[in-house]
Amino acid sequence: MSDESYLKVENLTKYFPVLERRVIGSRVTGWIRACDGLNFTIQKGETLGMVGESGCGKTTAGKCILYLIEPTDGQVFLEGENIYETFKSKDKEKKLELRRKMQLIYQNPYGSLNPRWTVYNLICEPYTIHKEIPKDEWKERVYKQLEMVAMESYHAERYPHEFSGGQRQRICIARALAVEPDFLILDEPVSSLDVSVRAQILNLLQNLQERLNLTYLYISHDLASIKHISDRVIVMYLGKIMEVAEAEALFDSPLHPYTQALLSAIPAADPSVDFTRIVLRGEVPSPINLPIGCRFYPRCPHVSPKCKEKEPELREVEEGHFIACCI
Repeated sequence: MSDESYLKVENLTKYFPVLERRVIGSRVTGWIRACDGLNFTIQKGETLGMVGESGCGKTTAGKCILYLIEPTDGQVFLEGENIYETFKSKDKEKKLELRRKMQLIYQNPYGSLNPRWTVYNLICEPYTIHKEIPKDEWKERVYKQLEMVAMESYHAERYPHEFSGGQRQRICIARALAVEPDFLILDEPVSSLDVSVRAQILNLLQNLQERLNLTYLYISHDLASIKHISDRVIVMYLGKIMEVAEAEALFDSPLHPYTQALLSAIPAADPSVDFTRIVLRGEVPSPINLPIGCRFYPRCPHVSPKCKEKEPELREVEEGHFIACCI
């Protein structure tokens, strides 16, 4: 991994305690291993896709990167700066500066917007927190943000319930861009939208990335949107990275059995194309009680005895193509 990467994640780990309630207090009976030693990089201007089944740790990883959740272990570097050291310090100005560089767009646009505030107040909220923009410039800035996401200035006086799902997500994008960030984590931003609206939002995000030179971490379980927007893709399973590759290489020739199973679930648009679905047996193991060795082996169609002995390391098998597999 290059030291020149825009964002570098090293050994990112997050365990959540499982508590047993007692008459007085509680005790820890186990740990949910949501993220377990993630290592990856993102280059400036790149879109890195992160895909996997629900519960594999995608959202937890994104929140840990932004320090919205304190990680159990690991480090994150933004342009060579250890951001965890900054967030743990008492330097409020430095923390706010980092927050302006890194923003998050949530999955549910209605749930992330205050229903009692107008769009104007919602987009102005970052200005009141960061105090970078004079108050007499707020109105002009809000109108500019709305125009950037293809909305009209009169929408500023309306409330979130007066908009469709796609329009609400545009408002969330406008609010995230209000502080002029360089890096955005997109946490399933189109999963709650209709298919046609999804395409509009994805195209908008791509246009904004080109215009503003943004860098994205795009989190989703939707393989179609991952393929559409990503330059490289990380495939996760139970808190671990299974495969990393360029998007085209991953979709054309997946190497890990789990990735092959995921991609086989995409229905073919052409009925004449031979469509073979790989059906994984069994259930996803509990993140509290993970199997010894490769955590995918209980469902893997190519399992061997060595898969049950040692957890495989992420290794490069082709240029830029990494897998964690014993095969």
